[in-house]
Amino acid sequence: KVKAQLEEKEGKTFDVFTAVEFKTQLVAGTNYFIKVHVGNEEFMHLRVFKSLPHENEELSLHSYQGSKAKHDELAYF
Repeated sequence: KVKAQLEEKEGKTFDVFTAVEFKTQLVAGTNYFIKVHVGNEEFMHLRVFKSLPHENEELSLHSYQGSKAKHDELAYF
């Protein structure tokens, strides 16, 4: 659901976009920290926010970190 948001921010498209790991953090909604394989040996870490159900909002890409490797630890950011 956030692939298009990341592609817009990066100015490129990803042929591969596969989540391989995630963590959650409860706030006034939920932050999802997701490690995504984007092709070759490239990975990105995404921070995606899901609002509370009564707010009825779409998932949003809050921030991301590029140039990650498969073995890089997925940490809160």
